[in-house]
Amino acid sequence: MRPVSSESFQGTWLCPTQFDRTRLLDMEARLSAARTVMYSAVAVALIICGPLLGWWTLAPVAVVVGSYQLLQPRIATADKPEFVVATTVVIAQSQIGMGVALTGGPQSPLIILLLLPIVTLPARFGARGLQAGIVLTIGIVAAAAIAPDPAAFRAQPEYVVLSLAALFGLGAFADALMRAEVESRSDSAQDALTGLMNRKALATQFTEVARQAELTGRSVCMVLVDLDRFKAVNDDNGHAVGDAVLKAAAGVLRGNLRSFELVYRVGGEEFLVLMPGVDRAGGRAVAERLREAMHAARPAGLVVTASLGVAIAHGAAVSFDPLFDAADQALYAAKRGGRNQVVLAPDPRPAVAGAPLAAAAGGGLPGATARA
Repeated sequence: MRPVSSESFQGTWLCPTQFDRTRLLDMEARLSAARTVMYSAVAVALIICGPLLGWWTLAPVAVVVGSYQLLQPRIATADKPEFVVATTVVIAQSQIGMGVALTGGPQSPLIILLLLPIVTLPARFGARGLQAGIVLTIGIVAAAAIAPDPAAFRAQPEYVVLSLAALFGLGAFADALMRAEVESRSDSAQDALTGLMNRKALATQFTEVARQAELTGRSVCMVLVDLDRFKAVNDDNGHAVGDAVLKAAAGVLRGNLRSFELVYRVGGEEFLVLMPGVDRAGGRAVAERLREAMHAARPAGLVVTASLGVAIAHGAAVSFDPLFDAADQALYAAKRGGRNQVVLAPDPRPAVAGAPLAAAAGGGLPGATARA
């Protein structure tokens, strides 16, 4: 696995920050039921109108639904999931545009369907995605409803003109609602000190990751990272230095993870890394890289080390509480084993009860001692 060269999140123009990408993945899960209702309603309408429009109009809907089903499992594990989601939007608008061109162009009753994907864009991408979607839709309207028969458009422009007016109106309202939602989400789901996502964001994101794992049978890796002897940092240097260490530690973690490997602050000096599609060997490699990077970073000019516990689950077995408990026990083992090390929880597949945790360095067993 390649390290990220910069401590800042490597975003894209659609998702410039980790907050944006986390929000995208969360909204994809939340929109699942609404998307099903939308496509079902469109299919029913086309069936009712089949004798007038032609039964072939159901084919574009089938293409859109089929392409989403093929691409959807990649959303949670793609390096840049926003481009996978954007591809589904482009396919949907292109298929609707083809239907418009073949059912009357400027007089096609299907023009109004181009508005449906626009409503979802601010919820997933923000203002940039909405703007790109509006430009794309205008281009499709021009290509499907105007260019094939300019004379027909000039003779009867009202469907196109009113649809474009509705496009901008819906876009404006959707953008305003998105901004309010982002402000509320940022206040409630982002850690104020480090800028990382917090436990609330983790809860919503894990639901989508678990659903994807169940669908694909792939693994999910969780890593708990706890700064060693952090209480002494505060006691010896003051809380201002302690806060600086936490901010720097968050930067180290962010800078050594790939875009789909998400990091959260879940406690005072404890962080959690969630990695969909990463297996046992990959999780151990990432954890070792994080441990080495933290040791070398000297946040706030201090020598700071971290202990890490790694746990893996597969497919339908991915559940938050058992996975967190396994990583937590592995973290305790790392603390008891001497700190500044990585410990792997046992593989969740059938094993001998009470088997010891496998340590990446130094060994160790789970225990009830307090972390430090």
